[in-house]
Amino acid sequence: MQLANQGLQAGAYAQPHEFSFRRAQWRMLLAAMFCYLFFYTGRQTFGFAIPGLQKEFGLSKEVLGWASASLLWCYAIGQAINGNLADKFGGRRVMTAGAILSCAANWVVSFAVGFKTLAIPWGVNGYFQALGWAPGSRLLSNWWGASERGKVFGFYTFAAGCASILSFVTSIIVVNVLHLDWRWIFRLPVLLMLVGGIAFYLIARERPEDLGFKSPDTGIANAEDAKAAAASHAPPEESSWSRYKAVLCNPRLLIAALAIGFQNAARYGLIVWVPVHFLGKDWSKMADGMIDPAWISVALPVGMAFGALTNGWISDRVFGSKRYKAIVLYMLLGAAASIGMYLTPTSIAGLALLFLAGFFVYGPASSFWALCPDLVGAKRSGTATGVMNFFSYLLAGLGEPLIGRLLDHSGSTSMVFPIVAASCLISAAIAVFIRR
Repeated sequence: MQLANQGLQAGAYAQPHEFSFRRAQWRMLLAAMFCYLFFYTGRQTFGFAIPGLQKEFGLSKEVLGWASASLLWCYAIGQAINGNLADKFGGRRVMTAGAILSCAANWVVSFAVGFKTLAIPWGVNGYFQALGWAPGSRLLSNWWGASERGKVFGFYTFAAGCASILSFVTSIIVVNVLHLDWRWIFRLPVLLMLVGGIAFYLIARERPEDLGFKSPDTGIANAEDAKAAAASHAPPEESSWSRYKAVLCNPRLLIAALAIGFQNAARYGLIVWVPVHFLGKDWSKMADGMIDPAWISVALPVGMAFGALTNGWISDRVFGSKRYKAIVLYMLLGAAASIGMYLTPTSIAGLALLFLAGFFVYGPASSFWALCPDLVGAKRSGTATGVMNFFSYLLAGLGEPLIGRLLDHSGSTSMVFPIVAASCLISAAIAVFIRR
């Protein structure tokens, strides 16, 4: 693309044609979406490896739940650190590094010979995975104004939902089509993430000024929140400690962080254990014998992708950027869909309900992430996203061994669905108090 004003001196801005800037905005959004489209091939494939891991190592579901938790907790710690790094060093470099390092870590996991050699590198991979989401969010916050955040984060979260689809499909291909063992789940799909990270670095630019454009209004969306943030006197070159202090002193953001924690616990309850459910004895074959149940599980991430795309738009257009209303609505419907999955016998009817469970459980993520720049502004959005994601994955990690233990004791993998429903209801109850 021929970009205007590339030869401008530092500090000088042209008056670019509106279409040129708009085209650049979409290019950055699509670049971030393309990169994150492949990120989940590096962390959401674990559920498909569980049957092979149990067979080879003789580990229980609870023990494997702890291995899954090692990634989620290291991811949480990484989010708390790496969001701030994105504010300091820029999202472009940090996100690219995450893709490359996570690809390498997955290959290390594939050579595991027991629990320790599985859980430790899987946890390290969790930290590298945390170099993706918040840095990408920071870059998008630089390019898009406050009035379009719901839409933009809806598209970005849609890419994450599509990444779940890709991780499910590539894992099924490895196991059911190519008939390779669990180790190749950690070797082949992640090569796509490597390609996505390199492409993102080559295409994306950190801020509009890098291409001669003037930044849009990337400030705080709500007047009351803007006044509170102004009291913290954010200088042009703010220290890391000042950013953390400003974010952690924002009560609405902390409430949102707790609410997304239970939302993400519900989400990962589905992502990790639904493949186990559909590959298990209860779903070994459909009644008509025409549909492989492993492919039915793909309805979950498909629903997640479209749920994320709609929720951000609804929070902008229907609720006037009062994002807590869109969050509460979807969480309540997610609980209902999950209970429906529990009550429905193993039949094709589960396909529609699984789609709806994914749609409503993951959908609110786009509104949660739009809240970060809404509440603290673009300059602190990386730190805010990292802090919120820390709580998100802290609670998700707590849920994994708990679900594994309950599945071991009950002998029924369908028990995951009432646990997911309970998490959705708690998230909805907390989100009511965001009220902005």
